[in-house]
Amino acid sequence: MLYVLVLSGSILGICAIFGVRALLRTRAVRRFVRSMKQRFQMVEERGAVIEEKKVGRPRKSPRISAIELQQVRSLVRMAEKAMAQNKIEEAERLFIQALTVQPHTFDVQAQLAKLYLTTGRENKAEAMYRELLQYRDDVTYHANLGLAYYKQGKYTEACQAYQEALNRDPQTPERSLALGRACIAAQRFEEAAPLLEKASARLSRDTALLNLLAQCYLQLGHADKAEDAYRRINKLEPYNEEVKEKLVALARA
Repeated sequence: MLYVLVLSGSILGICAIFGVRALLRTRAVRRFVRSMKQRFQMVEERGAVIEEKKVGRPRKSPRISAIELQQVRSLVRMAEKAMAQNKIEEAERLFIQALTVQPHTFDVQAQLAKLYLTTGRENKAEAMYRELLQYRDDVTYHANLGLAYYKQGKYTEACQAYQEALNRDPQTPERSLALGRACIAAQRFEEAAPLLEKASARLSRDTALLNLLAQCYLQLGHADKAEDAYRRINKLEPYNEEVKEKLVALARA
């Protein structure tokens, strides 16, 4: 009998302990839930909105940029030296390597485009100058694009590019000359004549220009103006037999 009483007391004691623990745990949970509700209510009352933060792209270190700039300058100097030594392939490789380091270095792109233009790769030069003009409105880019078109026989496009160059630099006689020459190639003689006349007023000793002007006037049927252009050439080159023959032929006409 005593054994049963002891056993019963032990069981009741264990149950009491578990009951107290459960009660405490329940109260703790309730307190936690209440505290969370209070916090959410405070946020709502303040009208707070939790926004997702945008993580920006890491900026390139100024030190890295300076190192890259130094690399580009070094490669460009090497490329220019290679060009001076007529090592065209090496110069091209070095310019491309510089653009790999800094792809948007416009001056290097322009140098590479000019390299293509002067080495018979006008189609590549055209593509590069067209891309450059999307970022910089430079008169030399328009002029060189015109030359790239002209060398490829795209005379209408050449006229357009040269016109853009002339619009931006009307005081330079070479702009008028280039456009006039392209107009002749495109069979636009009426437009070419005044352009060449304007250029010849500043480039009065350029016999190639005067010869081009004379041919333009002949195409237009203006023999008197063509004769005047040939006489100007004859004064500069009195021993030019071809010009003398043309003057004789015009006098007989």
